[in-house]
Parts: sequence; structure tokens; C-alpha cells
Amino acid sequence: MLRIAVVGSGPSGVYAAQTLTQQREVPGVRVDVLDRLPAPYGLVRYGVAPDHEKIKSLQGSLRTVLEDERIRFLGHVEVGAEPLPPARLLELYHAVVYCVGAARDRLLGIPGEELAGVHSATAFVSWYSGHPDAAAETFDLPGVDAAVVIGAGNVAVDVTRILARGVPELTPTDMPQPALGALGASGLRTVSMVARRGPSQGKFTTKELRELGTLPSVDAVVDPAELALDPAYADPGAAAALPAAARRNLEVLRGWAERGPDGSPPAQRCIALRFYLRPVEVLGGPDGRVRAVRFERTLPDGLGGVTGTGAYEDLDAQLVLRSVGYKGVPLPGLPFDPAKGTVPHAAGRVLRGGRASVGEYVAGWIKRGPTGVIGTNRPCAKETVSSLLQDAGALARRELPGDPLDALRAAGLRPVLWPGWLAIESAESDLGRSLGRRSVKIPDWPGLLHAADPA
Repeated sequence: MLRIAVVGSGPSGVYAAQTLTQQREVPGVRVDVLDRLPAPYGLVRYGVAPDHEKIKSLQGSLRTVLEDERIRFLGHVEVGAEPLPPARLLELYHAVVYCVGAARDRLLGIPGEELAGVHSATAFVSWYSGHPDAAAETFDLPGVDAAVVIGAGNVAVDVTRILARGVPELTPTDMPQPALGALGASGLRTVSMVARRGPSQGKFTTKELRELGTLPSVDAVVDPAELALDPAYADPGAAAALPAAARRNLEVLRGWAERGPDGSPPAQRCIALRFYLRPVEVLGGPDGRVRAVRFERTLPDGLGGVTGTGAYEDLDAQLVLRSVGYKGVPLPGLPFDPAKGTVPHAAGRVLRGGRASVGEYVAGWIKRGPTGVIGTNRPCAKETVSSLLQDAGALARRELPGDPLDALRAAGLRPVLWPGWLAIESAESDLGRSLGRRSVKIPDWPGLLHAADPA
């Protein structure tokens, strides 16, 4: 029997486990899916916006995989430092597949970024998604009249939308009660989502973009003059050369720019999409909090990038969220390429000193970087599993000391097994009922661990 550990229970980890158990080349495979958190599903639980219930429903598919009798979920198990460094984990399993994602956000690298009120979109998403590591995060939303979101991807759109939504639309979600209350107390009037390049180069999907224009009591606006700076906006020939998604995005923005008053009552909030503005400084007030962001106007350079013009504009803001990408974090005991933010590998085989490390593999963002969508993890995991299966004959010759769960417990770890996760689910349903809502996430470590094991 081949016993394999998959580190990470997000989509890449679950797809790796599924591929391992569905293959027919090597019979008798057993997979333990380990996660630092007591709850499974990774970014599907803690990264997908709570109001995107269709995407969050993917948890049902991941659940089916994790309930396979050949797969065992072991939550609340942290790999990296003592008592479970990678070398020790490899002693307990024939092979280990690391699917640990890319957890750190990128900095803007501009003066004033350290001011109070400036946060990463990652931290904001973790907070409103109930990630237990974010339980201590604070966002002074009642004092915010204007927010600036820097970035032009789907995460930037997500945090913009969540800021602009009203409590009635968020109450049916599983958003933790403290986050819902803070958002409900917000005095926010304007959210500016700002990109340094043009609309045809935005990384958001058309579906996400359109949604900004359909929020109740919210106006989504765009400056026609900024759209006109994009060569593809005014030139049908240039637009025709764009990918289909970029063309659709331009048409959505064109519709916003061309629509006139419809006689509706004034909106409570406004979302302003801004383009060709590069952040150069965060400006603070005497209280040490952000009061504005200074941007330099940019123009297309004809090579797919932008160049500065020397003209500047300040946007008022009491809250700034940067959403300019993610990068991988080194896992103690694994090799790491800091330039790429990934673990060096060859077709998923971990490379140590340029040579494949027997029994160690990677999949997901820690393998390829923070690219693609959830579905991209399937072929990525398949490639890695294919490499592992090619090595299976040599891997299976090594004898293991026994059930890894016994060794983990002997080392002082207290893994949360699947019944413990089901108990967390039940406790979150009870919490929601007590608040007159549906299931509501428990957002802190003590609460999750107590729910998993009340004794």
C-alpha cells in the first residue's frame, strides 16, 4: 500500500488527493490530507467572497472527495517547524505533496504605506471571511467616508463590492457577525478602484465587473476621458485583437460611460473605476492615519506598459486596500525560490540542489505561482500526480513506522479529523440560528477548536 500525505486542503490539495485515489496504475493508495486549519477547503472557504454562493458551493464537490474512505482529513496539523518539519513528515509517508498556496500579499513599495488605515486586500478578505488568523484584525469602518482599492483583478473587485454592499444583502451569507456589524456601521460613501494601466488590461472577469453595476443603491461610474486613453477603447481594430474577455470588459465600461440619468433616487454609495493612475504616496494626517493617496497620471507607452506624465491627483481616503498580487511564503525545510515565490520543481518533483528529491512534490500556487482560476488546479495536480506515480515503484519499497496519526499524536499534535470538522459545521449552523441567520462562521481559533472537540 502506498501512503501519501497531501499538505493543504484547498482545491489543489483536494484535486491531488482525488487524482491519486481515482488512478488505476497503483492499487491500494491511501491519502492523508493535512491542513494547518481545523476546517478544510482552503481559499474556497476563506477566500471566495461570502456573497458568491455559487462559487462557494464548490465546497460540496470538495466535500465528496474528502469523504472518500481512502482519504483521511487531518486538520490543525502544521507542517514546517518542529515537531513536524518536512523531513519528519517524509519519514511517516511514502510521498508528500505540498499544496500550500501563496499566502502573502505584495507591497506597493511607496511612502506612507505603513500608515494606519492602509491594509492588504488579503487581510480584509481574511477578516470578512472568518479566517481565524485574522480574528485580531481591526478596520475602523465607521470613520470611513471614502475608500481606495488599488488593483484591477478579481480580488480588488471583490473587496470593492463587499465595501459597497448593504447589510441586507450580506446578512444571508456566512460572514462572521463582527464583520457584518462593522460593515453595517460604516459611513462609507465612495469606493474608488484604481488601476495603473487601462481597462483593456484589467485582470477582472466580465461577470465580476458587471456585478458592480447591479448592486442595490450603488452607482458604478467611470470617466469617459480615462477610457479614451486606452487605444483599444476607441479603435475597433485594436479592440478586435484583444482576448474576448477584455473586449467584453470594454463593452461593459462603455455602457457605464454612455448611460445617462434614469430618474432613480440618488444612490447611497458610489463605486468609481479609475484608470491610468499609478500610486506614488500615501498621505497621512496629524493623527497618523491615512487621509489620501497621491497618484501619478500614466499613459500607454505603446509596448503594453505605461509611462508617467508628471501630473498628479490626490484621492481622499480613510481606508486603503492594496490588491496587487500574491506571492508564496517559504515553508521551513523546503527549498524556495524567493524571486518566483515558488518551490523549485520539475513537473511537480521538488528539486533540492537541482536534483529531484525522492518523495517530495508540489502542486497549486506554490508550484506555479498565483496564476489561474480554481479549475487551473486540476491539470496542475494531474501533472504532479503523474510524476509521483512514475516514481511509485521506488517509493513503495520503503517501510513506514506505522499509522502516521499515532506519530502525530505522540508528537503532541491534536489533529482534527472529519467528525471534528462536522462538529464545527454543526456549531456554525447553531450560531447562525441564534442570530436569526443561516450558518455563520466561527472566526477565531479557540471557538473552532472548542467546536471540534467540546470536551
